[in-house]
Amino acid sequence: MRKPAVVLCVGGSDSGAGAGVQADLKAVAACGAYAVTAVTALTAQNTRGVQSVFPVPAKVIAAQIEAVVADIGVDAVKTGMLPSGASVAAVVEMISRHRLKNVVVDPVMIAKGGRRVMGENAQRLLVRKLLPLARVVTPNIPEAEALAGMKIRSVAAMKEAAARIARLGAQNVVVKGGHLPQSRRAGSVDVLYDGGAYREFRADWIDTPHTHGTGCTFASALAAGLAEGKSVACAVAQAKKIMTRAIRRSLALGKGRGPVNVL
Repeated sequence: MRKPAVVLCVGGSDSGAGAGVQADLKAVAACGAYAVTAVTALTAQNTRGVQSVFPVPAKVIAAQIEAVVADIGVDAVKTGMLPSGASVAAVVEMISRHRLKNVVVDPVMIAKGGRRVMGENAQRLLVRKLLPLARVVTPNIPEAEALAGMKIRSVAAMKEAAARIARLGAQNVVVKGGHLPQSRRAGSVDVLYDGGAYREFRADWIDTPHTHGTGCTFASALAAGLAEGKSVACAVAQAKKIMTRAIRRSLALGKGRGPVNVL
């Protein structure tokens, strides 16, 4: 039997299983790869939001990464929720020590329900230390605004923000446009910037409130593509296609925003 590509998913655990490492596991499996995990925080959350966060000590995060890298090996890394500066530092140290490649950074700052899940010190360290290790960073509009220091109201502004974020050190930037007001009319567009050129990835707008886990699912599917040897553009196209299908088949669970259905 062929050995599957392995994706290390670093992020928080979602008790509602719509986002976080639970979403990562489903997305990577749907792409035919194998996911290993390093949990950075335990959360009490559901479709209505995050009620509580318990950060995992940095040394335990590092130990989880060391355990899977030393035994199983890793072909790509996807990072999500990193709640503290210490957790960012631990992940940076392990990526650097083991020279891990194909790093996809999903800069999770605010949960779908509006709760901030990354402290200011963690955000500063992410910019200074983690982004330069990233092959791809995948901010949504609010995250791109925070990283680029500008308002985004158009595709042209998405491109400008992507260029600004690339100057922070990431090799490739995907700014996801689902939060643009015109997306409902014109469709969803994501912009990929590779440091020299832009590419747009478009899909029809799907009118549903059930979008919990979109960011985690997209970044994990992208990382799975890179782990399997795809180019960045092909991996982004794969992630966009999988994400669109997952939203179209999302699940009306709970009393808030239900999860996307990548399976």
